[in-house]
Amino acid sequence: MHIVVCVKQVPDSAQIRVHPVTNTIMRQGVPTIINPYDLFALEEALRLRDKFGGEVTVLTMGPPMAEDSLRKAMTFGADRAVLLTDRFFAGSDTLATSFALAEALKKIGTDFGEPSIVFTGKQTIDGDTAQVGPGIAKRLKLNQLTYVAKISDLDPDRETITVERRAEGGIQVLETRLPVLVTMLEGSNEIRRGSLEDALRAAKADVVKWSAADAGIEDLTKCGLRGSPTIVKKIFSPDPRSEKAHPIDTTDLSMDDIAQALMDELFQRQPELEGEFLRFAATQFGQEVGHG
Repeated sequence: MHIVVCVKQVPDSAQIRVHPVTNTIMRQGVPTIINPYDLFALEEALRLRDKFGGEVTVLTMGPPMAEDSLRKAMTFGADRAVLLTDRFFAGSDTLATSFALAEALKKIGTDFGEPSIVFTGKQTIDGDTAQVGPGIAKRLKLNQLTYVAKISDLDPDRETITVERRAEGGIQVLETRLPVLVTMLEGSNEIRRGSLEDALRAAKADVVKWSAADAGIEDLTKCGLRGSPTIVKKIFSPDPRSEKAHPIDTTDLSMDDIAQALMDELFQRQPELEGEFLRFAATQFGQEVGHG
């Protein structure tokens, strides 16, 4: 079984600054990390590889320095790393990114074997769009399972996968056929501690590096800024809240009294919520519910 995990090197969000004049993200001097959501995808891929055999390939698109994130992924146990890097990819939005990655996945399928599963994180911390994974699936005509919290079953013989997907109002249990693209939710697992053997292998490994031409991308108008219809008008940090937290004295109060005090405070600050709460309670319990 061949599994591909798409990862992205992103600036550490805890240290991002916004330029006061240009309103753009200041990346100089900001350390980069693997997108945290992608680590859940990587761990799930490694678990399936360990259970069913096969290989895990990590793929990223970015500048040459993104090789560091690929080697980091290999220290966790990934078998192969592919870096898609070219000046034509600069300025790509989610549409152009999904196009380039889809083309690279075709090349990976030709050179290393068609992937049965393509994993991505649910989104990236620098863009927060959650569009690249579904975009890849659409371009490659893959079945897609998004916001997956757990892989319940995988049957390589039947070529089926069963997952638990988080949705509004609960959990959906879905089964579909391979090949498939899966976007993993945070908290679905915990990335393993890499072994010393994997760390040494990652340091010496040859990272496969493809330009646009190497990946077989012929239509460069779909790459980079030329292929990106998204226009970012402004990036800014939200103003800090001036209102301070209001303490509630819970000394000698029971849990019921604390809950009542919290509700009283909430409804006093946001009166419109009281009516919504009462209507919701009436719907859930089938009767009118009074407050107080």
